[in-house]
Amino acid sequence: MNILVIQNRMGIGDMVIFLPFIQAIAIEYNTPVTLLTKESTKAEEYTKNLNYIKKIIYLRRKNKNDFHSGLSGFFNLKNEIKKNSFDKVFIFNSSLRYRLICKIAGIKDIYQYPLFEKKEQHIIRAAQKLLEKINIQVRSNPQIEIDKNSIQIAIQKFKILSSKMNILLGIGGSGPTKRIPAEKFKKFISLVDKDHECTFYLATGKNEEEQVILKEILSSHKDKCVALDNYTISEILPIIKSCRISICNDSSFSHLSAALNIPTIVLMSDTPLLYGSYSPNMYPIVPDGIENVSHNSRGKEKINPEKIYNKFKSIIS
Repeated sequence: MNILVIQNRMGIGDMVIFLPFIQAIAIEYNTPVTLLTKESTKAEEYTKNLNYIKKIIYLRRKNKNDFHSGLSGFFNLKNEIKKNSFDKVFIFNSSLRYRLICKIAGIKDIYQYPLFEKKEQHIIRAAQKLLEKINIQVRSNPQIEIDKNSIQIAIQKFKILSSKMNILLGIGGSGPTKRIPAEKFKKFISLVDKDHECTFYLATGKNEEEQVILKEILSSHKDKCVALDNYTISEILPIIKSCRISICNDSSFSHLSAALNIPTIVLMSDTPLLYGSYSPNMYPIVPDGIENVSHNSRGKEKINPEKIYNKFKSIIS
């Protein structure tokens, strides 16, 4: 049995959310699957130890002249799929394009969301409904596995001491409305530092605004912090696994941390609560005065460091 799974959402967090569904398909048919996804998911960096994924094909369709873009890209992707001789495909979207490509490529069994129903589609419930068609029930609890040796290497390289409270701070974010101000993290660090001897690992990207936040935190707490902005995701994963807890913006690091079974406080400033609560390892914090956080809540200035600290205390106790 040769199975293709298509997941075309662009984010790392999106990809992590779909991992339980991909795993369920592989278990149902007793075979690892091929994954077609966007390069922006960076899937190879955190799925290499997942034995239910045998191959990743990156969809190159970011610009109009890319290999999978336009009419020529339609047939390029069709040919790429056809040469693999897939028996089944599971398409986790409502796109007619992918359905036609798979049909022309000769895949007999095509399972897909209802066509043209993308608007306000529930990311988890839509996937659950698709697999319920073949009597598969899936619980939303993504898991990532990493090599134990890589954890030991990280512990030695970064001198991670078990005697300290090691904390990941995911200070980056995919958009400016998701990036909690540096002062909020600085206040949390000050609160925690009163009770614990800590090392804070600051996970962020190279975006200009993220770098400003990183530098501002380091300017006050450099002796307690380790910046991770020069490391890849695969290098950061064993560091996260060595932490006691994570406090993250709604970002790739909140999803990765929770999938590593690390208790993860997720700061929800401008995204539906679902993205910070779908895993049992997630503990969402919403802005003061906002009950139903969602897109355009714009609540980053209302995230309360004391609420983060109180949640932190309740988790570690």
